[in-house]
Amino acid sequence: MVVIGIVLGIVLTRGTGSESPLTTVNVTRGDIVKTVLADGSLEMPNKAYLSFGATGTVEEVLVDEGNNVTEGQVLARLDAPSLESSVEMAELQVEIAEAQVKAARAQYEKAQDLPGADEDAAKASLDIAKLNLEIAELSLESAELNLEKAVIVAPFDGVVADISITEGKEISTATLATPAISLVDTSEIEMRGFIDEIDIAMVQLGQEANIILDALPDEEVKGSVVFISPVGTILAGVVSYDTIITLKNPVAELRDGMSATAEVIIERHDDVLSIPNRYIRGTTENPMVVVLVDEQEEEREITLGLSDGRNTEVLSGLQEGEKVILPTSEERPDGFFMM
Repeated sequence: MVVIGIVLGIVLTRGTGSESPLTTVNVTRGDIVKTVLADGSLEMPNKAYLSFGATGTVEEVLVDEGNNVTEGQVLARLDAPSLESSVEMAELQVEIAEAQVKAARAQYEKAQDLPGADEDAAKASLDIAKLNLEIAELSLESAELNLEKAVIVAPFDGVVADISITEGKEISTATLATPAISLVDTSEIEMRGFIDEIDIAMVQLGQEANIILDALPDEEVKGSVVFISPVGTILAGVVSYDTIITLKNPVAELRDGMSATAEVIIERHDDVLSIPNRYIRGTTENPMVVVLVDEQEEEREITLGLSDGRNTEVLSGLQEGEKVILPTSEERPDGFFMM
């Protein structure tokens, strides 16, 4: 992030007649990036824990763990002859009701054409037949829904993460709530982490983040902040705020639950002069440095800009390539500059 050239171990005389080592650093150009850390882990938010909605014997398990599946694909089904029979019976009832409506309509139309016929009675018979058809259709819909409970279908495209059923296993009322198949959408992944209350005010939606993974330290994963909880959580006595960062370039090796740290970019200044903070003397209000010029020490006031906590931008007072001397312990009085 920040490029700093350091020259160590220069030995010079401070004018006391004795040699003392001077540690110097070259003033160089680089990028200063102010970040806030969020510690947490990766999550695949689109998960489904699928169960049967009816009791019975598992007839088929049509997938294996690790299989890619598509939305609507049948994953497993129960042996449910009674439910299938109910659907068939309801279908017949619908056919009968449709025939009755057809016959009642014909009678009504005939009554309209014949003088002296009881048209009102024929109209009432037609209305009753229509109601019976609606009841039959509702019964069929209910039977089909019950049959669907004996089938597990993928609600979205994803990967089968876990299967806890086998063919021949009995699904009882007590085990209905137990997930039979777990499905996860690996195409969407995010990081959920916590940011300290001291830093949360600087974090805004849309800010970019660099995500560091313990398991994949060489991977460069980028993200952006999409959620900041308005409610704090107390962790080890410290108030932190739940934050979600979406990953822009997820790689195949990423797994749900991986430990991660996000560096949320608050502000950055590119190609600026900078030096390490420990080389800065004075106070925050009046910073200064000691520069090595022709083997002589020269004290200068400087103007500072953005800091990343380790290095600070120098707006004025120094030029690129100049050497700044590290203060000794004796040169660090109370009020010494710290950032």
